[in-house]
Amino acid sequence: MTSVSWPEALFPVPMQRVAVVVPRVSERDAMRCLAEAGCVDLDRASDPGSSEDPRAGAAFAAGVSAPGVPEQIRRTDPVVARDHEVAARLDDAVRRGDVAALAGWCPRAEMAPLGARLAEFGGALVPLTAPRGVDPPTALRRTGPVRGACSSLVTTYGTPPYPDLDPSWAAGVLYAVMFGMMFGDVGHGALLLLTALGLAVRRPRRLAAWHGVWPLVAAAGALSIVAGLAYGEFFGPTGVLPVLWLAPLRAPARLLESAVVLGAGLLLLAYAAGAVNRWRERGLSGAMYSLSGAAGGAVFLGLAAVAAGTVVRLTWLAVAGAAVMVGGALLAAVGLYAGTGRGPSGLFQTGVQLFDGIVRILSNVLSFARLAAFGLTHAALGALVWSGTTAAARHGPAGLLGAVVLFVVGNALVFALEALVAGVQALRLEYFELFSRVFEGQGRPFRPWRLPVRRSSEVVP
Repeated sequence: MTSVSWPEALFPVPMQRVAVVVPRVSERDAMRCLAEAGCVDLDRASDPGSSEDPRAGAAFAAGVSAPGVPEQIRRTDPVVARDHEVAARLDDAVRRGDVAALAGWCPRAEMAPLGARLAEFGGALVPLTAPRGVDPPTALRRTGPVRGACSSLVTTYGTPPYPDLDPSWAAGVLYAVMFGMMFGDVGHGALLLLTALGLAVRRPRRLAAWHGVWPLVAAAGALSIVAGLAYGEFFGPTGVLPVLWLAPLRAPARLLESAVVLGAGLLLLAYAAGAVNRWRERGLSGAMYSLSGAAGGAVFLGLAAVAAGTVVRLTWLAVAGAAVMVGGALLAAVGLYAGTGRGPSGLFQTGVQLFDGIVRILSNVLSFARLAAFGLTHAALGALVWSGTTAAARHGPAGLLGAVVLFVVGNALVFALEALVAGVQALRLEYFELFSRVFEGQGRPFRPWRLPVRRSSEVVP
């Protein structure tokens, strides 16, 4: 595995535009070598912007015939499938005399070993200049199960544009933090850790399909335990643990304030990441004038300063915040107006978009109050189960048995319900409140060419 420095880990895998050049006498062997390497996203003649034939490849996985294969063969021999796919790719090659060439994208770290393998067949991997205005496909780093799970969290939202930051690690950490704040209970967090262990070892087998998310489940469980220690919750307010920070049901206002402050900090980080992305996409002007960049960040920071100055009665802070907010709004207005048709209609459009952007900033901050709201809900349900348990336990042996059943069943229901709610709400906050600022568009996923593989050799007559 190639070591990656931390600055490199902040961005997608570096890509290089390449030409795969092979002699015609050994082109099929060279193409099979290329497919086995599986590290080149080849262009298609029918659609240069796409890395895969919309008709081929998937057709074999579905067990149906692909273009060029006789219709009576629905399940084909692997050799036939491979030869057909190689021939289909070679149809897209540019030929000059005894040489065939295909263009595509390859990770820079893979170029040297792939070039050495192609040289065995008389081929070569030639670096090319990237076409103007065309971004390379995006491949997020997936080294190890933890990084892979975090990357999957990002790609579920969409593929980041190639110039943008790779927020995989941050996405995983922030998801676990927000989940833990809503699901804070040491007992329930321990159950999540056991669930993560089961997923990691693929037990039970019916949950094997979820194996890849075990690091996220484990992180969510660990942060739930941390929050549970802070809240003093162990399967509810059982009194087993002391309250290290606050009891949610006794200090709901403080928990709400903490959630909003945490949300404000996360939004500020999202604006900083958005400014970096706009700068890498469109240069300094993109970073300065975008509502998801420095301009929007200034509006947000100014609003926060006005609110803080008002609460603590510091007039100078409120005035400074208002000035920063107005400056950010003016920068955003310039950027928005530049994207309109100008004139009175452009001014009207700019005003509407600016107003909408400011309202969204306010609503997004308040959206993080749900971290406290669902944390309170979890604590209230746990308290309800514990209250019923202690009440039933006072009624003799039968009541004690009923208390045990109520405690187990009640906590199972609370665990299932709140895990689902906290999981969905943490995902919603990450995607709609944070990622909507970090990313403005979608990139194209890196899809390296590989030969279709089938285990069945059944041929339908």
